[in-house]
Amino acid sequence: MSRRTKIAAALVFLGILHGLAIFAGFLAPYPYDEQHREFPYSPPTPIHVWLSSARAPHVVFLLGTDAYGRDVFSRLLYGGRVSLFTGLLAAFLSLGLGLALGTAAGFYGGWLDRLLMRTGELVMALPWLYLLLAVRAFLPLHITSTQAFFLIVVIIGGVGWVRPARLIRGVVLSARERGFVLAARGFGASDAYLIRRHILPLTTGVVLTQATVLIPQYILAEVALSFLGLGVGEPVPSWGNMLAEAQQYHALVAHIWMLAPGFAIIPVLLAYLLLADAIMAPAARAR
Repeated sequence: MSRRTKIAAALVFLGILHGLAIFAGFLAPYPYDEQHREFPYSPPTPIHVWLSSARAPHVVFLLGTDAYGRDVFSRLLYGGRVSLFTGLLAAFLSLGLGLALGTAAGFYGGWLDRLLMRTGELVMALPWLYLLLAVRAFLPLHITSTQAFFLIVVIIGGVGWVRPARLIRGVVLSARERGFVLAARGFGASDAYLIRRHILPLTTGVVLTQATVLIPQYILAEVALSFLGLGVGEPVPSWGNMLAEAQQYHALVAHIWMLAPGFAIIPVLLAYLLLADAIMAPAARAR
């Protein structure tokens, strides 16, 4: 499989998955919080084709139900909004900070470079899980799901800028000494022009590669936090708080469909891995 084919296949697959999450309101058979108390832990409904149109309407659960009779398939689609887009937004925040700070450190150097890099080392030393606990302790006991979502995005993305910043700094340090940059500076080009026109285009490869690495990491981080009860809370689903129900032994053994969010994560991570491998292939061959 060629590099372009791998990239196209991964992007199409990821686009479909994110599209399913975006249009969950149209595709999900039921609202995520609709309960069918008469069907707790109902197994997945077998799909048949009936020739008779006189059959009475009935409920269908493609992936079964949870303890409250909520449709797991519907909640899986809605939960993808939280888990998948936490990864995207947190990666966007990390890369935005990393690009700005890494470019500034590499281009200007001196005390600014030392300050930003030492700050980055301090941020890397912070245990983000305890940071989240500390921030959560200062917030009201009950916060909305939207507030919890953006809290996770800000903390995960805010502590993840250091690695991309360091990589971008290295690219900028090399780029500022290139002949065409020195020539443009000699003709009187401003720093803003040099950065916009000559420096930033050289960082595109690093930014894209880091995006394919950070997004799945942040998806897993959101799942882990919600699994521990530190993320988006019920009844709003995320793949993490849906998996939390599988902590119970009887649910794990007798109701295997409760692990559906865990199985959904696997193809997402594999698609990002394929995309990262395809993007980094030219750099690996260059070495």
